[in-house]
Amino acid sequence: MATPVMLDLRAEAAAAALALDRAALNELERGAAIGTWRGRMVNEHISARVFAGMIPQMMAAGVPASCTAEVADMIAEELRHGVLCAAVVHALGGDATAELPPLPAVPLHADAEPLEALLRNVLSIACLSETVAVALIGAERELAGPPVLQSTLATILADEVGHARFGWRLLETLGPRLTPDLRARLGDYLVAAFRHLREHELAHLPPRPAPSALAESYGVCDGDEARVLFFETVRSVIIPGLEAHGIPAERAWAASQR
Repeated sequence: MATPVMLDLRAEAAAAALALDRAALNELERGAAIGTWRGRMVNEHISARVFAGMIPQMMAAGVPASCTAEVADMIAEELRHGVLCAAVVHALGGDATAELPPLPAVPLHADAEPLEALLRNVLSIACLSETVAVALIGAERELAGPPVLQSTLATILADEVGHARFGWRLLETLGPRLTPDLRARLGDYLVAAFRHLREHELAHLPPRPAPSALAESYGVCDGDEARVLFFETVRSVIIPGLEAHGIPAERAWAASQR
C-alpha cells in the first residue's frame, strides 16, 4: 500500500496571521467551518496540477504564447488559494494539514488531435468547472460575515473569474480553427464532461442546510441552495455560452442525464 501523501500548510497558514473570532461559533459550527475550509484547502491546492497539465497540450496545439503564459500564472494562483484557505483553518483553531486524495492524471485525450484534445480540457476545466466555481464562491462571498473572510473569498473569486473568462475567451480566439465537425465532436465529449461535473459538484454539495446562519457567514454553505445555484448556472450561463460558439451543449446536457 502506498504511503499517504500529506499536504502540510501549517507554516504558511501561521505566517498569514489571520484573525477570526472563533469563540463566536459553537463546536458544531466551528467544526463545520474548519471542515469546509480544509476541504477547500485541498481542492485549491490540487487544482494547480490541472492547469499544469494543460501547458504541454497548449504548446502542442499551437495556441498563442500569451495564452500559455496565462495558464502558467493560474498554477501559482491555485497554490496561493490553498494557502489562503489553510490560513482560515488555522484562524479557526484547526490543523492546516490533510491527506491528499489519489490524484488521477489530467486527461491527455490521446484519441484526438492536439487542438481537440486541448479544447476538451478547456471546456471541462474553464468553461464548466471554473464557471460553476465563480457562481458558488460569489454567493458565499455575499454571505460572508467577518471582513477577513469577505477579503479572502473576494481574492479567490477574482482569480476564478479570470480562469473562467480565459476558457470562454480561448474559444473565441480559436474560433476560426473550429470546423463544424470539430464543434459536433466537442458536443459529443460534453456528454461525459457534464456527467462528471454534476457528479463531482453534487458530491461536494450535501443536500442539507448549513448548521446556522452564523456558520454560513463563516463559509459553511447551504447545500440545498448551492445545488439550486449549480443547476441554474449550467442552464442559464454554461449551456447558452457554449451554444453561442456552435457547440451543441443543450443536447449534451440532456444526454448526460440519461
